[in-house]
Amino acid sequence: MLSRERVRLLVDAPWFNKVITSVILVNAITLGAETSPALLASFGDVLHALDRLALAVFVVELGLRFSAYGKDFFRDPWNWFDTAVVAVTLLPTASGAFSVLRALRVMRVLRLVSVVPSMRRVVSALLTALPGMASITALLALVLYVSAVIATKLFSGVAPDYFGDLGDSLFTLFQVMTGEAWSEVARQVMAEKPLAWIFFVAYLIVTSFTVLNLFIAVAVSAMQNQMSEEHAEHDREEMAATMEILTEVRRLRADVEALRAKASA
Repeated sequence: MLSRERVRLLVDAPWFNKVITSVILVNAITLGAETSPALLASFGDVLHALDRLALAVFVVELGLRFSAYGKDFFRDPWNWFDTAVVAVTLLPTASGAFSVLRALRVMRVLRLVSVVPSMRRVVSALLTALPGMASITALLALVLYVSAVIATKLFSGVAPDYFGDLGDSLFTLFQVMTGEAWSEVARQVMAEKPLAWIFFVAYLIVTSFTVLNLFIAVAVSAMQNQMSEEHAEHDREEMAATMEILTEVRRLRADVEALRAKASA
């Protein structure tokens, strides 16, 4: 039996991380190939065997990590994420209510997020930005609701397909906000109400050009803050290493001075 320290050295080794990454990529390819009827008919047994092998590798990997870290394994949120993704694919998928879970096997590809450090940093930054994004989402929902009420009262008579009731208006204005065929909607309304362009232009400026860009600003700010923290942590580690070296140099100098004093005596 391997000791816990040896298992920890194994799972923390760079080559081990590269092997797991390779298995995830191969598994992603096989899951994609299974969606092709032609490939499934020709190589179905091979694809299913590779899928089961990849799942076995993931289970063994999680077992090794738990063996290496013990209770500390659950202190890392990414370990919880990996465990949940693998556990979902271990559920029965033959038939019945669980048959839909067979399609969720592709979630194993999401383990790349926890394995690749750059992806992990991006996701961590996005999670950090969620509180700010929640406020912007609330603002956007408020603007959308107010605009939908106004549009329903103004345009329900001239464009009932788009603004017949509040639900239709909400959906139409969400479509307009994304830039999807908004000119067609606006021109149909403007055919009856020429001044309607004022409403649509103002709505697009507030939503697409202002509020939606705030999401990008919050996400970029969160990533910059995380990078700054990582750089600061790296600088602190370098400073600690430098101070340790200087302390060792001072100790050696003191030993040399003591030897010189003995020699001169």
